[in-house]
Amino acid sequence: MPQMNKGGKFVFGKSVVGGDGAIQIPAQAVEEYQITIEEKVYLFTGSKSTGGFCVTRKGLLQPSLLGHILTENTGLQQYQLPPGRFIRYKGRHYCWLPISGTGRIVLNGECMGFLQLKPGMQLLSIRSSNIAFTMGAKGPLLKRAEAYAGTIPTV
Repeated sequence: MPQMNKGGKFVFGKSVVGGDGAIQIPAQAVEEYQITIEEKVYLFTGSKSTGGFCVTRKGLLQPSLLGHILTENTGLQQYQLPPGRFIRYKGRHYCWLPISGTGRIVLNGECMGFLQLKPGMQLLSIRSSNIAFTMGAKGPLLKRAEAYAGTIPTV
């Protein structure tokens, strides 16, 4: 997958939001983050410029410097909140969802509305850190990715 410019963000691929809210995470992101091994993922709101959401799992988030997100929100940590129900914590919003063994998540209507996503939208899967990757919905990275139309696979 291309790095769109020297020293720039690494892109795993594009995903299309399905009519039922289904999103297939690109295989390389699934593998690199071992995102399916816990069968649940955490989503949190993306940046203002990129939109969309970030994806992580308990085994990556809890031992990190951001582990307080879970220890201070036990309903989120223990998956006691309804799937796709966002809670606010320190300027961002967080929820959890089940994930299939192949890396497929399904956003319910509430989740889609909250994230301002619609069926047919393309999301760019971007390496963000060693804790999470971003499924970006807008902004300069998405525009720049259009120039690489033939080299960034859509899943």
